[in-house]
Amino acid sequence: MAMRDGALKTDRDTMRLEWIDDILAVLDCGSLAQAAEKRMLTQSAFTRRARTIEDSIGTTLFDRRRKPVTLMPAVQMLEPELRELSTRMHKLRHTLRTASNTSGKPLTFVCQHALTTTISPRIVRAATQDGETSVRVRSGNQDECILQLLSKEVDLAIMYALPKDATSDISSAFETVNLGDDLLVPVCAPSLRADASNAVIPTIAYPADVFLGQVFARMIRPRLPGAATTLPIAETALTLAMVQLALSGIGIAWLPLSLVADALDHGDLIRVDDVLPAQVLNIKMVRLRGARTDNNDKIWRHLAEHLQIAP
Repeated sequence: MAMRDGALKTDRDTMRLEWIDDILAVLDCGSLAQAAEKRMLTQSAFTRRARTIEDSIGTTLFDRRRKPVTLMPAVQMLEPELRELSTRMHKLRHTLRTASNTSGKPLTFVCQHALTTTISPRIVRAATQDGETSVRVRSGNQDECILQLLSKEVDLAIMYALPKDATSDISSAFETVNLGDDLLVPVCAPSLRADASNAVIPTIAYPADVFLGQVFARMIRPRLPGAATTLPIAETALTLAMVQLALSGIGIAWLPLSLVADALDHGDLIRVDDVLPAQVLNIKMVRLRGARTDNNDKIWRHLAEHLQIAP
C-alpha cells in the first residue's frame, strides 16, 4: 500500500501542469463540458479530474451550484497568475526536454560587431524555425570571431570579407559560405553635404587595427578624389557609436549600408558616394572544419540555403 500511495503521489505531481491547463480551459470555455472537449477528454473523465484536483488541493474550485458548472469567483480572479505559471512551466518542460537531447543543444554564433544588429535577428529566426533549436549570440571584432571559432567557443561566425581578395581569404582550416553582399558607403548629416567635396574631409575614423579600418586604408583612401585627404575628428571601432556620431554632424563616416538604411530613408543621413568612394563587402558564414555535429550541420545547410542577404 505504501508503494501504491507513493506511486499515486508521483502521478499527481506529474499532473500539476495538466491541472493548471485544465483550470484555464474552464476559464476559456466557460463550462466543464466545453473544457473537456478542448482538453480532448470525455465529460465524465474531465469531471473526475476536476474532483481529483480539488481533493489534492483541499478546496472547492468549481461552482457546481451553477449550470453550466464553472469556476468559483475567487479562482477566476487568479487567472493572470495561472496563465503566467502555465507559460513558465511549459517553457521549463521544453527546456528540460531539449537539454537532455543532443539535437536540442543551443547553437552559438558570433557576429562581427558591424553585423550583429542587422544580421543576427535574421539568423536567429532562420535557425529557430523548427521550434527546437535555441540560439546564443555573441559579438566581436573579426580577430575575436576567428579566435572563438578556433577555441570552439562558437559553432559559426558571420563576418565581412573583401570580394576576390586572396590576402583576406579565410584559412583552409575553415569552411565558408557567401551569404550576400553589403556596401561600405560614405554617409553624413545633411548639413555636411558640401564637406564631402572639400580638399580636407572631416571624418569619423576606424582604428587601423580593426577590419573596417584596414578596408578603409586599403580600398577607400587610395581612391579619394584628387588630392583630397581626411581629417579624423573622432575614432571608434564600434559601428553603432559611429552612426550616432554621424547623426550628430561630427563628420563623414563609412558605414555598412545595412546599418544606416533606416537613417537614410528618414533623411537623417545622406549618402555621398557620388563624390567619395564606396566599397562592396561580402558577408560570409564561417565554421571550423571537422567541428560539426549532425544538428549543427543541419542548421548550417538551412542557413546557407535560406539566409541570402542583398545590399
